[in-house]
Amino acid sequence: MAGLEGMEQPRGDGRAIASRWSPTVEDERAVHALETHGDPTEGEVPLPSLPESAAVARRLVQIVILRRWGLTPKLTEDAVLLVSELVGNAVRHTGARAFGLRMRHRRGWIRVEVRDPSRALPCLMPVQEMDISGRGLFLVDKLADRWGVDLLSHGKTTWFEMRVADR
Repeated sequence: MAGLEGMEQPRGDGRAIASRWSPTVEDERAVHALETHGDPTEGEVPLPSLPESAAVARRLVQIVILRRWGLTPKLTEDAVLLVSELVGNAVRHTGARAFGLRMRHRRGWIRVEVRDPSRALPCLMPVQEMDISGRGLFLVDKLADRWGVDLLSHGKTTWFEMRVADR
């Protein structure tokens, strides 16, 4: 799990699970993130290149997919994981002060984009069972239906798309 490398997870009686993030639970922090940072479906939302911004990006993706688009909790959970990986790469590897988040929905598909000012291409690395890092793009490659990178005059946009069953 991203950010938990080398950490043993506590075992309990299962009650702690209810306090973890769940895509089906209304999250006041997601509503606050949307109000504070803007709507990534209306335009690119700029976020500071800090580890804490991954949580903001996850909340924005959560509220848009569940509330605005009315899609499934499973799709939401996968998209939240993938955006966290893309944001982690933008924060860790680009040296940027900020990155942008944008989301699009068209018939049968959703697309999530993370733009940063670096033109360095992300690299899909082979993953071994015992690896504790370097799994980000591996997860994107496995869970997304399509993903890629668009080079821009000043930077790049790394994106993933997932098929959806529109209602």
